[in-house]
Amino acid sequence: MSVQFPSNVKKLLDNKQIAYTMTMYADDKDPQPQDYRDQHLRDQSVARSILLEDSEGKLLALIPGDCMLDLQRLRQLTQRTLAPVSPREWEKFTRSKNLDAIPAIPNIAGLTTVIDERLVNGGKSVLLDSGKSPHLLQVDNQALAELMENKALCLDIAISIADVEQSCRNPGGDMKDISNAVSNFTQLRIKQRLEDTLELPPLPQTAQRIIKLRVDPNADISDLSEIVETDPSLAAQVVSWASSPYYSAPGKIRSIHDAIVRVLGFDMVLNLALGIALSRTLEIPKSGPYGIQPYWRSAVYTAAIMEALVTAIPRQYRPGFGLAYLSGLLHNFGFLILADVFPPHFDRLCDTWNANPHVSHQVVEKQLLGVNRAQLAAWLMESWHMPEEVVVALRHQNDPSYQGEHAVYANLLYIAQALLQKYNMGSGPTVYLSNELLARVHLERSGLDETVSSIMNSKMELENIAGELAG
Repeated sequence: MSVQFPSNVKKLLDNKQIAYTMTMYADDKDPQPQDYRDQHLRDQSVARSILLEDSEGKLLALIPGDCMLDLQRLRQLTQRTLAPVSPREWEKFTRSKNLDAIPAIPNIAGLTTVIDERLVNGGKSVLLDSGKSPHLLQVDNQALAELMENKALCLDIAISIADVEQSCRNPGGDMKDISNAVSNFTQLRIKQRLEDTLELPPLPQTAQRIIKLRVDPNADISDLSEIVETDPSLAAQVVSWASSPYYSAPGKIRSIHDAIVRVLGFDMVLNLALGIALSRTLEIPKSGPYGIQPYWRSAVYTAAIMEALVTAIPRQYRPGFGLAYLSGLLHNFGFLILADVFPPHFDRLCDTWNANPHVSHQVVEKQLLGVNRAQLAAWLMESWHMPEEVVVALRHQNDPSYQGEHAVYANLLYIAQALLQKYNMGSGPTVYLSNELLARVHLERSGLDETVSSIMNSKMELENIAGELAG
């Protein structure tokens, strides 16, 4: 693959007589490095840029690729109310220059720049994102100083992603983290709100009945139909799901019984109804990029990918289809908890997510709150006596190395979200799926694209389902 080095960047460096070396991602496994640029920038600690603004104007922050921007600290140190520019404005800037990202070059385009001190003090040379994959710029300390021109501020504004991730992988300390969050937020005046939540939101009656039905060996279609039909909204959503062109059911679906027998099956309807009932337990913003529509969109697509992945696994190795599907539907349940528990600080979370699109949301949450959505979701699911497979899936869905009991559900969730991220339908950076991970769950890399394509071919139908669930 050959990608031309951006001429506008080259011209800028040459005009300033900056000594540099053009290099590329150090990669021996990925034939399309532009698909995983975030991962490459992190692996090589390449300086990356983040564009922010406030009433005083725009500011460019440069941080190492293996770090996240500490937005709160940047605001404190600069005494400015900075927030990330909108995705539309960022895209306008990069598209006009034919770039993938804003080059990590101090003072580029006359932008006021703050550079993290790790980049200045890290060694004899530093790698900078050129803004065009797969090219990087390597400059020495003197060249970097010349680029800064005594104008760029050098401050401590970054946090190691790996350090936060390490604390995320401590399941034994989940309850301690949640309790600490209660204590820490006392000063933020939401201690009572957290304590109320820690007493557990009531489990919906419909969900209670479905959970009991799940463990009843004598349960049949009529029992499930009766439960779902007592909740008119839930019944309408299940019938609508079964009637969707996604399932291509012959004839009209007239009842829950019809949906079970002719289209979805007992296990699917049971888990679908349970997922919908649980997700209606907590409040979520009605609009915006972190509102109810994106939540259900993510849930529907992830459940569909989980369904397709289980089908792609050889029969003798397949995990429970229904539990895999339910894990996909509930994979982002922790977000509902965050939105419901931390509304006074939800804007702060959103700003930091937006400022760090190269970092998983869970890492940002752990840094800001001391607890993340995976921990909260697993704790609540366990308190509600949900199946252990679902608890494990939600808790460890961001850890591709997890190999404990029921690991296949967590591993499949990680894979499903990674596949969606490649189609710009997930959150956080795109990640490379290792051969070891795929072998562990008995999936072939060669079949993954086909699996996702089969889902994307039904995009319109899935969007309609998500829209109806969002109400």
